[in-house]
Amino acid sequence: MNMNSMDTVKSKMKPCWSCKGPVVGGALFCATCSAVQGPAAVSHFQRLGIKPVFDVNVPQLDQLYFDLQRQLHPDRFATKTSKEKALSQQQATALNDAYETLKDPMRRAAYMVTLQGMDVVEDSSNVVNDQSILIEAMEMRERLDKVQTLSELNPLAQHTKAETDKIIASISAAFEAGDIKTASKLTTRLKYLHKMMGEVRHLRARLMI
Repeated sequence: MNMNSMDTVKSKMKPCWSCKGPVVGGALFCATCSAVQGPAAVSHFQRLGIKPVFDVNVPQLDQLYFDLQRQLHPDRFATKTSKEKALSQQQATALNDAYETLKDPMRRAAYMVTLQGMDVVEDSSNVVNDQSILIEAMEMRERLDKVQTLSELNPLAQHTKAETDKIIASISAAFEAGDIKTASKLTTRLKYLHKMMGEVRHLRARLMI
């Protein structure tokens, strides 16, 4: 089942653990007795109530997440049973995992590829077969090793950021076209660029001391 059909088909009803009334899969609370429910086995997109697309509206995602987390704030369950407290914590953890995954383009892309039954190669030279990615990473590290000043680092940082933006746009286009194989390959490169950006930040911090 693809992402669209998976998240547009209504979740099956299940009985509330408290009152046994019907609860839609994925609902935080029972509509009959208002008891908090345990996290359902739904996608991150469905858990946060957004469409399963790569081009996520991040400000909207932020608002949805914080609204949902407010409903699960521990103060709301201070007088509840231990089971309700535990379930609210489980829901909060599941929401946090969904949010952290979907707000980040790299993690979002990798997750969406996985939903389609494909894997994204980890950023290890032992498993990546794309020589262009390995060569790019090697050349970038060689250039970083030669950097002595912030003025030398800035062009590398700008280049890496520009390449990252280009790859994210290409990943978006690949998902839009339903080309999951290309999206997977591009996500592998995005992982490398993300790692390079991390090394740039660390080097910048050292040069600023």
